[in-house]
Amino acid sequence: MEQVIIVGGGLAGTEAAFFLAEKGIKVLLYEMRPHVMTPAHHSAKLGELVCSNSFKSMELTNACGLLKKEMEIYNSLMTTVAARVSVPGGNALCVDRELYSEEVTRIITNHPNIKVVYEEVKELPNHVPVIIATGPLTSKGLETTIGKLIDAEFLHFFDASAPIVEKDSINTDIAYFKSRYDQGDDAYLNCPFTKEEYYRFYDELINAKLAPLKEFDTKYFDACMPIEVLAKRDPNTLRFGPLKPRGLGKDEKHKPYAVLQLRQDNVVGSLYNLVGFQTNLTYAEQRRVFRMIPGLENAEFVRYGLMHRNTFVNAPRVLNVDKSLKVNHNLYIAGQLSGVEGYVESAASGLYVALNIYAKIKGVELDYPQETMLGSLMHYISSANPENFAPMNANFGIIRGATKQNRLEIAEKSLIITQKMKEYVDTLNE
Repeated sequence: MEQVIIVGGGLAGTEAAFFLAEKGIKVLLYEMRPHVMTPAHHSAKLGELVCSNSFKSMELTNACGLLKKEMEIYNSLMTTVAARVSVPGGNALCVDRELYSEEVTRIITNHPNIKVVYEEVKELPNHVPVIIATGPLTSKGLETTIGKLIDAEFLHFFDASAPIVEKDSINTDIAYFKSRYDQGDDAYLNCPFTKEEYYRFYDELINAKLAPLKEFDTKYFDACMPIEVLAKRDPNTLRFGPLKPRGLGKDEKHKPYAVLQLRQDNVVGSLYNLVGFQTNLTYAEQRRVFRMIPGLENAEFVRYGLMHRNTFVNAPRVLNVDKSLKVNHNLYIAGQLSGVEGYVESAASGLYVALNIYAKIKGVELDYPQETMLGSLMHYISSANPENFAPMNANFGIIRGATKQNRLEIAEKSLIITQKMKEYVDTLNE
């Protein structure tokens, strides 16, 4: 029986492992945790979510929403588990992060076609297809090995996560439940600022002490920009970004100057995360400054925000469109290491690589349609300008023929094409 080795038990690695195992392919999955931990992980569980607990919009006319719908057609592990452990999130698919990783771990470790080995991989085998899905926090040993193979430097940016607080410590005499413009359920707790409160908070935020970073060249990915860096651009930047008050007034009479939203982080509703508040402040400063937010004056932090270095390859230079290395077609890179950005995009790239490997095992080359969100994203990261390559999210700007006016039409067509591709892949086993 054919075997595939996967290095890394994150979103991409587990997605690839599940697809291949369901197709009858034996999978050997390596995960270095808990023996070697990373600056961002908190456990040895597979599929751990280290940043937000949101898989973004569920709307079909949203790029990430469409990508999830495409993945559902393939019975995606990520979308299946997320639906089981979802928490209220308005139009977004949000999950209990602990239950999510527990369920992923249970499914993967109990699958008869998957063997999980908990050890660090520093050298890559070449006798079977290997998927490198070690993520942006790839160990130095493996990074060195890959670097020698591709004969190129890795690129990087800095990523940050937001704090999580206990719900019981939030002052609900001030904070209130509401979704923006009352769309969807009242999934968010809102902390309203007056003008005076906002500027007191702003002044302390931009002058707060930062945790030390070893790197001098701190490039940030816009979607994970630390709140204090964002604030230093302009006093009003936060009011038009993560603290935007539009549609969040408690009632018609109250017009807050700014609003912080907190999103439920677990199924039982005992934990909430500060939406958009990725930070590199020291823990002490997070306690001091974030308790200046109205309603959070007595907040108890169960997890502080932190920043870490994210590594990725220059995909247009080193990867083929099927995500195999140009220098070795038996080695593939999936997930954030391959140059995609985001939870859903990482899992989707794992699925994409698994599809390509499965097709090759069956003796065919897969030409994945660029009229789909998955196909267009995978094509983009292999064909973008290598001189200024940066990680890419799913978006309609990279899909053929898409405009703001025809997104629903494009999305519906994409799902039809994806369904046909799924049916074609299924025939390969006949």
